Amino acid sequence: MSTLHVCPLSRLPETVAATGASHVLTLINVGTPLERPAVIAADNHVIIGVSDIAEPRDGHVLPAEEHVAGILAFVRAWPREKPLVVHCYAGISRSTAAAYIAACALAPERDEGAIADTLRAASPSATPNPLFVAIADRMLGREGRMVAAVTRIGRGADAFEGVPFCLTLT
Repeated sequence: MSTLHVCPLSRLPETVAATGASHVLTLINVGTPLERPAVIAADNHVIIGVSDIAEPRDGHVLPAEEHVAGILAFVRAWPREKPLVVHCYAGISRSTAAAYIAACALAPERDEGAIADTLRAASPSATPNPLFVAIADRMLGREGRMVAAVTRIGRGADAFEGVPFCLTLT
């Protein structure tokens, strides 16, 4: 069974070790120091340099189609024999958006609302970045259903960083 594990940067090494993950997807501000876990091959790690914003802001990288395309290419190439860990700095917004996007892309027959409900149940603090979700919704041809589902589950509980969690792809 294929699983996606989401965590903050501070819990990356332990999450990779605990899950036996073979691949890591990093969404982090450009210039943030990052050390790839030694058990992850360089070819199995992608870093997407993007800020956690939904509107333009000086000095920050706004999520764009190229970032979502990078997420989609990486998750579609992931062989799914071992887990994939997705993380950002806090494990709350960029990474939960990427996990939601991955789940929608890898299970195109699955209802967007059901995936969003599963995300909320797995992580009370999950607050998927709305711009990432909107871009992916267009790219995946989901006709606004991804945006509506994430809007419906609303902002997650306040937290400094998220608790690692798992999404199972069915």
